[in-house]
Amino acid sequence: MNQHEKLNYVEFAASNLEATKTFFSDVFAWEFVDYGPEYTAFNNEGLDGGFYKADMATTAATGGALLVFYSADICATLEKVRSNGGQITEEIFDFPGGCRFHFIEPSGNEFAVWSEKVK
Repeated sequence: MNQHEKLNYVEFAASNLEATKTFFSDVFAWEFVDYGPEYTAFNNEGLDGGFYKADMATTAATGGALLVFYSADICATLEKVRSNGGQITEEIFDFPGGCRFHFIEPSGNEFAVWSEKVK
């Protein structure tokens, strides 16, 4: 249900829509709905959103927002990201309350994954 004045949707540029869709489908089991050849959308993934065809990307280093996934098994998620073509930019590191890693997906957008501390 849509909530008044709450975040509802996020959009990312993607230089390679097919590679990006394959990556998120294989790693996070996302499903996509295409709206023409230059836009694809996802929903029910914690926050709905989409990818539009463009030769741009967002990273924290360039001032972009960093969206962070949660994982109950961060080591397994890191291996899925790596084995599906994600570029690990920061290996698992501790922070107060947990640990996380950062990665770049095939179109160049940066994301992170966090979990409670690895035992």
